Amino acid sequence: MKTTNTQKATSLKLYDLKSLPIRTFWITSIAFFICFFAWFGIVPFMPDVVKDLGLSPDQKWNSIILAVTGTVFARLLIGKLCDRYGPRLCYTYLLLLGAIPVILIGFVQTPLQFLVCRLFIGFIGASFVITQFHTSIMFAPNIVGTANATSAGWGNLGGGANRLGMPLIAAAVVSFGVADEVAWRYSMVIAGIVAMLMGIVYYFFTQDTPEGNFSELKKLGKMPTLKKDEASFTSVLKDYRVWILFLVYAACFGMELTVYGTMDEYLQNTFGLDRSTAGNLVLSFALMNIFARTLGGFFGDRFGKLKGLRGRVLFLALILSVEGVVLSIFSTTTSIGVGILFLVAFSLSVQMAEGATFSVVPFINKKAIGSISGIVGAGGNVGAFLAAMLLKSKAAVAETNALASNALLGEEAMQKAQSAAAATAVSEGYFIVGIFVIITAVASLAIKFSTADENAASLDIKKPVNPQMAFDK
Repeated sequence: MKTTNTQKATSLKLYDLKSLPIRTFWITSIAFFICFFAWFGIVPFMPDVVKDLGLSPDQKWNSIILAVTGTVFARLLIGKLCDRYGPRLCYTYLLLLGAIPVILIGFVQTPLQFLVCRLFIGFIGASFVITQFHTSIMFAPNIVGTANATSAGWGNLGGGANRLGMPLIAAAVVSFGVADEVAWRYSMVIAGIVAMLMGIVYYFFTQDTPEGNFSELKKLGKMPTLKKDEASFTSVLKDYRVWILFLVYAACFGMELTVYGTMDEYLQNTFGLDRSTAGNLVLSFALMNIFARTLGGFFGDRFGKLKGLRGRVLFLALILSVEGVVLSIFSTTTSIGVGILFLVAFSLSVQMAEGATFSVVPFINKKAIGSISGIVGAGGNVGAFLAAMLLKSKAAVAETNALASNALLGEEAMQKAQSAAAATAVSEGYFIVGIFVIITAVASLAIKFSTADENAASLDIKKPVNPQMAFDK
């Protein structure tokens, strides 16, 4: 796709589809949404899958862990590939290849086949890295945090929208005469086909940078050589700031995944809510991504304008601290009203922290944005994995002890004891997680920028804007 515009967008005018950066923003956000929709698409159907394939509890939990594990390695790899080949080709191949296990899971017949498909479906979660990379190189420093946060937030909606969307697809399939018990298979096939079609759209309707595609720029000598690319990646691995941001993203996105993944049951056990009410509450908090991530990026940009790159770090540390404090307080709450208040505060702050993180990432090393995005993005999944293991281990021990202690009191007493034990264990886990987030917030203050970096960022913001740019009319 050709364009004569060679400048980054300095504003986020969403309606201006003639602008290459804005058009890229929409396409990459939609692609991200579809990827997350497909990645978590099987979740609403797990009761059907367990019954259909005869999954044991361990196999069910292993499928969840495998999906997260696959994403860690994919995010680490895809960032480096973006730096070398560009986001356009990387997203195209990720969508086309990632759609294959999504489709194949509709044909599995054994638990092993299901686990293998869940592992490879997790690779599609690397879409986050490409989306952040593409918006980072399409938008100017004054707006890049907002653009990154908004595209990520709207893409993340796919992970919540599937709780409504996939059952609707299944209902449509059933209306054509398909049996209820196998509707989940057809639904996953449809989700995979949509992802594959989006890959074709990405190839033909996007461009790597405002100046052109990577392949064209390499021919003109405007891209780094392979040797320089390897040197740049090595410098990324040695940069302590990258690994602090790895921890930071583990403390926000990782904790969001874990908390929302366990919150349904926690609300039922702690506050006595029914399953439907608890599920709807968690879904509504996930839908806050529509605006909460954007707020994080917006304030990151604002603090950057006022205090430079250091200002972006200060805001990140502030909002992380808020996240950790409100989660710790929530974990000790026994009132449903107060609990919901602090859960709203957690949802808002954790998503703002995610947006604030990627208002800092583009300024660490402009020559390796993809690699850095990949490492930081993988941190989120590592955090989710470790936090989930913490909660699962505490809850499993507590529930086992509760069942053993009440074995002679009848089934109803055992269930109540099990629920109470699980609530207490998860509450303790949430408190520990909250403390970890606060410590990470303090650690984030160690992120420093040189005077040259500060001056360069300041000059980028003050650069004159081409009056012919469609997105600045």
